[in-house]
Amino acid sequence: TKITIFGAFSLGLFSILPTIGNIHSNALKKVKSITNKEDYMSIPPSFLAFLVGLIDGDGYIQITKTSKGFITMKLSISLHLDDISTLEYINSILKLGKINVYKDLKSPTCKLIINKTELQEILFPLLIYNNIFFLTETRVNQFNLAMYILKNDIRIYDEINKNNVKDIFKLPSNSFDYTLLPFFKNWIVGFTCSEGSFLIKSNNDGCFQLKQRMHTNLFEAFKLIFETNRKIDRTNNYNQFGVSSKADIQKVINFFSFKGLHPLIGLKYIQYIKWLNNLKTTLRYNKLNYPIL
Repeated sequence: TKITIFGAFSLGLFSILPTIGNIHSNALKKVKSITNKEDYMSIPPSFLAFLVGLIDGDGYIQITKTSKGFITMKLSISLHLDDISTLEYINSILKLGKINVYKDLKSPTCKLIINKTELQEILFPLLIYNNIFFLTETRVNQFNLAMYILKNDIRIYDEINKNNVKDIFKLPSNSFDYTLLPFFKNWIVGFTCSEGSFLIKSNNDGCFQLKQRMHTNLFEAFKLIFETNRKIDRTNNYNQFGVSSKADIQKVINFFSFKGLHPLIGLKYIQYIKWLNNLKTTLRYNKLNYPIL
């Protein structure tokens, strides 16, 4: 038995979250966490934007070929084992996926793995409904390929024709247009949990950095959000946004503590709090406006 929908009935009920593509009823039986899809409508867009930012940094939509030539698909978020509380938090809100722990690696790791059925039934429809999407080219391409496979019910890996893959969402064409995305600021919080650093340099300068591979317009948009003219460092195919002046550090504090955005979580939240406490002890930054901790 197959359940076939893109905009109609799912789990036997009309849903505002239409299933993407075809799902065998046996696959649904294995996904115990999906009970009432309407419950997912109460998940705040701020959380989804945060989640997408984190996935853009530390996530991956994996599409691979089995030994028999079929397609397997999953989304995984991989973090250091010390940051497992971040995955537990995400899992508690989404009620999707399974957390796996890999203690024996040189760098112990934990992964939240969301399977294909959960992507079809909940996560991808939820992102589409809220008009929230990935902002790094790598993740955008993975998402577009996954949607092409699901919507066309392609099951054999060698039947994938990447020439037929279409954009589900259109990335902004310039840095200013990124700032107009309603979810962009909460996305930055999630991206910071993955690719951000709150540092005190050896000369006691406070510094906030965001670093990833080349995404020129995206990183120029960070300058607009944090209202700074600091140049983006572009070396070794990486972009790095960094600020350290008093005025810029105050803007960073305002952003993460006073804008009412989704909070930093896990190890990055701990790093941020330590950073604030260290800043307060330096003459250069001790008169800034700090949150009450």
